[in-house]
Amino acid sequence: MSEFIAVFQQRQDVLLETIWEHLQISLVSLIIAMMIAIPLGLVLTRYQRISEPIIGLTAILQTIPSLAVLAFLIPFFGIGTTPAIVALTIYGLLPILRNTYTGIKEVDPALKEAATGMGMSSLKRLTKIELPIAMPVIMAGIRTSMVLIVGTTTIAALIGAGGLGEIILLGLDRGADIHLILLGAIPAALLAIILDFILRRFEKLSKRDGFKSFIAMFIVAILIVTSPWFIPNKEPDLVIGGKLGSEPAILINMYKLLIEEETDYNVELEPGLGKTAFVFSALQEGSIDIFPEFTGTAIVTHLEEEAASNDAEKVYEQAKKGMLEKYDMIFLEPMIFNNTYTVAIIEDLAEQHDLQTIADLRKMEDELTAGFTLEFKDREDGYVGMQELYNLDLKNIKTMEPGIRQQAIENNEVDIIDAYATDSYMVELNLIALEDPEDLFPPYQGAPLLREETLDDYPELENILNQLGGMVTDEEMRSMNYEVDYNDLDPEEVARQFLEENGLIN
Repeated sequence: MSEFIAVFQQRQDVLLETIWEHLQISLVSLIIAMMIAIPLGLVLTRYQRISEPIIGLTAILQTIPSLAVLAFLIPFFGIGTTPAIVALTIYGLLPILRNTYTGIKEVDPALKEAATGMGMSSLKRLTKIELPIAMPVIMAGIRTSMVLIVGTTTIAALIGAGGLGEIILLGLDRGADIHLILLGAIPAALLAIILDFILRRFEKLSKRDGFKSFIAMFIVAILIVTSPWFIPNKEPDLVIGGKLGSEPAILINMYKLLIEEETDYNVELEPGLGKTAFVFSALQEGSIDIFPEFTGTAIVTHLEEEAASNDAEKVYEQAKKGMLEKYDMIFLEPMIFNNTYTVAIIEDLAEQHDLQTIADLRKMEDELTAGFTLEFKDREDGYVGMQELYNLDLKNIKTMEPGIRQQAIENNEVDIIDAYATDSYMVELNLIALEDPEDLFPPYQGAPLLREETLDDYPELENILNQLGGMVTDEEMRSMNYEVDYNDLDPEEVARQFLEENGLIN
């Protein structure tokens, strides 16, 4: 408990900010869902032939995995709050639509006939009789939608939308840090409970006041999301994004500090954007302007080629040429460190069974349990390539998030994991990298990747960011990652210290 309190005290400013972001995204999504679902539900009660297909369609939309929806929306809306709100609105439609339709349909037919007999038009009957009676049922649907939206909003952090998911993802990335996970999860649960309680009060009021209670609730929600707390910051000149992990977070802070040291540009960071595909889509779409990419990833994942050589310089030239020709993107000069994939195993286990190379795993492929990330398991320069080059068929593979895998090997839940050469847990957990005699893993040197049009607009970026070319060794990168992952230093502080020590900033 004392450790949790310490984490809370250290991050309370960030916690308050993410709570407000979470609340804003949730309420905006709920408001839009209500504005779509309630009128649509009322219309369907008058055109019942199409009601079942439309309600069924919203049910189908709700079954689509949220990650798939977010990935689909990035090419159209980019990253940030807009695609998150679109996705959450989709998830919030069904309960409101279904309850609106059901609530109106269940109004006593005798009351409807009496209203018609008194000469009421369909619209007047709806506003004077049906809506006031159906309002408690509609409010119950809004409550259900709100709880669903608040819970799903945590995933929005994967595309830079903010919210409490940022803290949860940070905890997962740091080897399932339970204190950080709880720091994000507990407020998210409390937020859902508090909002459910408030909406329950409005639901009870609706039994007495009918449609007036809904109007009051709607106005309160509008006032919250339009309050000064939610006024957006000044539009940045450049947005730098990064994948999940301490290493991308450190690198993007280096880029930001260098750019702001030598220019007057307003630079915004979007760290922790998730997997490679998410970040690259964001760069293509224009939601971000720069992100640190690895030369090997560019060749294998983006260009879908094989590295022509294992020479770092040749790999960089191949990646640079290919990205320019295929995507009109510029690869600036890479750093020295090579964060290549490795297959890691605890040193004691490797010595016990004389496992020195990836090929040696064949003699224990029925006994070993592998903990691989989803990305590694599906990559040609990952497990797919291991199967082909080393004739390897591991019988027990568990897929998991990057931060979970080191926790899993530390707890002896898996025997081998995919890892990166510069990751700090290689030292912390006493892991060794199995040799790769077939040269499956090409060099992975980090370098700024940006669209050609960005460099045309900001040509000074080339000289500014190329100052990092040829700098940062494996040991330096591993040490900086360790400071962030295990000593809990801020990535900006670590980046600033490196740049100051090397005379790149004052």
